[in-house]
Parts: sequence; C-alpha cells; structure tokens
Amino acid sequence: MLRQCRAIMERELFYMWRDKSLRNILLIGPLLGLLLFAGVYSYQRIGNISTGIVDLDNSSASRQVVTELKNTQNLQVVAYFDSYAQLEEAIKRGQVIVGVVIPENYGKNVALQRQTKVAVMIDGMNMAYATNASSAVLTITRTLGAQVGIQTLIAQGIQVNQAQEAYQSIAFPEEAWFNPTLNYAYFMVLGLALNVWQQCLTLASCMTVIGENGLRSWLQIKASGVSSFKLFFSKSLVHIGVFMLLVFPLYFLAFVVFKLPLACGWPSFLLFTFLFTITLHSLGTMMSSISRNAVNASRYGMIIALPAFVISGYTWPLGAMPHWFQSAAWVLPQTWFFQGVNYLTFKNPGWGFMSHYCLALGLMAVLFYSVAGLRLVFGSVSHKG
Repeated sequence: MLRQCRAIMERELFYMWRDKSLRNILLIGPLLGLLLFAGVYSYQRIGNISTGIVDLDNSSASRQVVTELKNTQNLQVVAYFDSYAQLEEAIKRGQVIVGVVIPENYGKNVALQRQTKVAVMIDGMNMAYATNASSAVLTITRTLGAQVGIQTLIAQGIQVNQAQEAYQSIAFPEEAWFNPTLNYAYFMVLGLALNVWQQCLTLASCMTVIGENGLRSWLQIKASGVSSFKLFFSKSLVHIGVFMLLVFPLYFLAFVVFKLPLACGWPSFLLFTFLFTITLHSLGTMMSSISRNAVNASRYGMIIALPAFVISGYTWPLGAMPHWFQSAAWVLPQTWFFQGVNYLTFKNPGWGFMSHYCLALGLMAVLFYSVAGLRLVFGSVSHKG
C-alpha cells in the first residue's frame, strides 16, 4: 500500500510540475502579490493630503487658523484661492482633497465671542483620503476651540492657569492598541497576499477529481486495482504539502523581511494555516467532484475564491454588513481563516479563543471531503475515457 501511495504522490508531483501554467500561478502568484501590495502600502499611512485655503478675513485670527493647518501632520497646504468657486473647481479637478473657507469677520466674531463657522469641504470620492482628512481637521477644531475658550475665560478676568485647567479638567487621550501607528501596511499587505494565495489554492484544488477522471490514465488506474480512496488520498497529501511549501516564502518575506507584526508564535500560526489549507483543499475537492468538466470546476472555484475575501470581514467589518450576509459569510472557510489571521497577528488571544475557529475549519473539512467521497462512491462523477 505504501509503495502504491508513494508512486501516486510522485506521479502527482510530476504532473503539477509539468503543468507550466499551474506551476507559474502557484509559484509566482502569491509572491508577486505580496511584493505588489508591500509596494503599494510602503508609505504605511496616508499623509500630506493636499489642502486648499480661502481666507476671506485675512486677520491675525484667520492667519492663526492657516498656521494650524500647515502644522497638521496629515495635511499639506498646496494652494490659496480667492473665492469659494475657485476652491470648488480645484476639488472637482482633483487638485486638492480638502478645502477650508475662513469667512469674513472671523477675527471680529472670535474677539466678540460670537459663534462663527469655518467651512471645511472634503472630497469623499476616495474614502481613505476622506477618513484621514476628517481626523486631521477634527484635531485642528479641538485645538482652536480650546484656544478660543481659554482666551475667552482670560478676557473675563480668570487667570491663565485656571482657564487652562478648566479646559483640561476632563481629558480624552486617544491610544490605539495593537497597531498604535495605524499602519496601513500592517493591516492590509498580509491579508491581500494571502488572498492571492487562497485563490490559487482554490483553483488548483478544483482539479483534484475532475482533473483526474478527465484523463485517459483514469481507466488505466481503475484497471490496475488502485482504489479511488487511495488515489485521491495520495493526491491530496501532495497538494496540501505543496500548498504549505508555497506559503513559507510568503511568510518569510512578510514577517522577516518586511517585519509585519506577528503576535503569536510561529508554531500556532503555521498550524492554523495548515488547518485552513486542508479545509480549502476539501472545498476545492468537493467542487471538483460535482463538476461535469474542468472548465466548470474552474468556474466554481472562481465564484467562491474571488468574493470570499471581500465578504470575510477583513477589509470591511462583518458587523457593518446585513445580517443575512453575515450568516452567509461564516459558511465559507475563508471567513474563519482571515478573521483568525487578524487575531493571531495582532492580538494572540490564546487557544481558548482560537479553538472555535479551528473547530469550525475542521468540521468544514470533514463535511466537504465527505460530500466528495460520496460522489465518488456512488459514481456521480462522469468518467470520460
């Protein structure tokens, strides 16, 4: 039995290596994806957001607002305009992302303690720019509001230290945990690279069954007395082993070269990856067993692999999706994997928390392999000579 299994495994390795397109996809795809995404997010966070200013007051108070804008970390003042219409046209053309309009009599209203409004327009076409710009503007408004409030109290005869204490009596210090620099690269690069990897694995796994019985050698194998179980068990061992070997250089580049965070230990992370690899292979095998031909199997794989990452909750929170969508997402092993990867890389919540992720992946693997096995046993797959 061991000799037959070894022969089948050697045969499968030969076939996988001989298939040039499959070889290139598996070897180059995930690594190219990692390098591409690492380059895209190499700046790690969005800064220097182009900002335009319309100062209709031109007072010392309005110039103070301009100075605060210039000193803000994520904003870069690149243009000054004479009117609201000019600023609007610049935003339409993409010349600036943020527009600030300081109204007439701004300094006078501040001095007289009257309510005044500074208009801030943010181009919402790019959400990443818009979110960072909103955060930067909010920081400025807090600073200016505190300064004006303190000056008002001083004008009323309150001493400087007392005025400052009045505005600092309640502090809300912001502290980001697990990713304190809010680094985009830490959050996105690994997930996007693993998405490429799982897509390649899904497509390759979808050929496990249909890729075999669609060959002339299928009849020879059947005639030799090799059982279907032994054949596909041996093939699966090869596939899973190759898939794991492919993820090692990806992890080496991600965690050693690019120094992405890994809160848990290597054994835990590789074990979780291994379990997902088995589950993903089982899903592809099931798709392969119910397909009439290789083309349909590839289509099924694409239908599952492409949207799986989008609805996994990695880039957009599951809680922000409709409830029925959330339920559908948890049916896919990719959701359990990418959610688990997020916890392991940033937080390492421990085995007690991660056990239900592992259990879910294990149950899925048993279910998918069982369906594929039943299809083979009852001859539901059409064999073509």
